[in-house]
Amino acid sequence: AGVQKARDRDLDVSVIDHRGFTSREEFDVALMRTIDGYQPDLVVLAGFMRILTPDLVRRYEGRMLNIHPSLLPAFPGLDAQRQALEHGVKVTGATVHFVTADLDTGPIVSQTPVSIRDDDTLDTLAARILDEEHRIYPEAIARVLDGAGTPFWG
Repeated sequence: AGVQKARDRDLDVSVIDHRGFTSREEFDVALMRTIDGYQPDLVVLAGFMRILTPDLVRRYEGRMLNIHPSLLPAFPGLDAQRQALEHGVKVTGATVHFVTADLDTGPIVSQTPVSIRDDDTLDTLAARILDEEHRIYPEAIARVLDGAGTPFWG
């Protein structure tokens, strides 16, 4: 759906299917070539559910963002909403962070809390967190591009 929305807005779109590669490294090389062709100031991940190779992370370190559905460092990795419900916490949220070699540990740009309700299900909690992700991610991107959210090593 995102690709179609971009095309509907006459944005340049490239799609690389990871299934056409024999290794993660080969895929990441193709991905880096494509990204480099755009000469971006910032690489923004969203729903990119793949572990990135160290070479790719190093290439864009300090200018690659990700969003995660928890208040990092709590509940990194997959199933963050499920982890929050299983641990019985009362507040979770969303975090925008710089991507580093270690999963979900990069410098934090922005966070927002989301209360967990007594009647929450995985779906209701995930939907409320997603609403907040959609709100804070564009704000965080703008801050980074304006220089206000630059990582400490940038």
